[in-house]
Amino acid sequence: MTADLRHLRAFLHVVDAGTITAAAAKMHMSQPAVSRLLAQLEAHLNTCLVDRSTHHLALTRAGAAYRERVVAAVAAVDAVLDPAALSPRPLRLGHAWSALGAHTPRLLRRWGELHPDVELQLVQIEDRSAGLWDGRVDIAVIRGPVSRSGFRSSHLHDEARLAAISVEHPLAHQPQLSLIDLADNPVLVNSVTGTTGAGLWPSDHRPARTIEVGSTEDWLAAVAAGRGVGITPSSTTELYRYPGVEFVPLTDAPPVPVFLVWSDPPTHPAVDRLVRLANEVIREAPTDFPGRRVRGARR
Repeated sequence: MTADLRHLRAFLHVVDAGTITAAAAKMHMSQPAVSRLLAQLEAHLNTCLVDRSTHHLALTRAGAAYRERVVAAVAAVDAVLDPAALSPRPLRLGHAWSALGAHTPRLLRRWGELHPDVELQLVQIEDRSAGLWDGRVDIAVIRGPVSRSGFRSSHLHDEARLAAISVEHPLAHQPQLSLIDLADNPVLVNSVTGTTGAGLWPSDHRPARTIEVGSTEDWLAAVAAGRGVGITPSSTTELYRYPGVEFVPLTDAPPVPVFLVWSDPPTHPAVDRLVRLANEVIREAPTDFPGRRVRGARR
């Protein structure tokens, strides 16, 4: 027996609904028919995807990893079968914040000049993968290490880290700072998309307290209000100006690697062209400063 799209859709319905009975109702099928599709898929893969030992079904470890691939695969098939797919669809470039920083306008301009037939659509999604893992975008800018099966990546460059401090903070007017200078302050951490955690500091000088926020806007507001200090890649300063926030270079914080990441195989035929162009834009740009002071906007 060869598994097909019916088996993949049944698997996703079972996972999302939590029970085979609920999935069957949603699919307008009988419960035995859905159970049979799930069992056939597991037999085809020679692995158990769903733990049936409890009333509410749970994914096995293999099932959790497989689900991510199935979501992307089904989304790709749906896109291909969409009548609108007969016209060139936009290439969706996801980012959690800042995209490619100061390189973004040049990338968009060059893309429009070279590929006027395919719209490059910039999509901001407050998610660590910028919507890539669940198929909402075709390719994404991701900051920080990337290790995920079923995806490929291209390292574009590294961004220096800067301290983000309220303009009222005693350290705000220093020409540069070190991580230890910040260790006595609460550290604001974007738990959804941020690149900073307590592990950035030496083990004997870690901050006594971290405060989690859920978005870039909330993080900037908390910094401006003096609730704590933050650390961010230099691209944040290139696209965000926030009243009351000062960005100061850090002398000892490791840089943040910036990657383009896409599914393998790609979900859009223009992905390879975008990867090549983004690397060209980065290579042709002037060498970045290791970090610079950027004052927050005053109102």
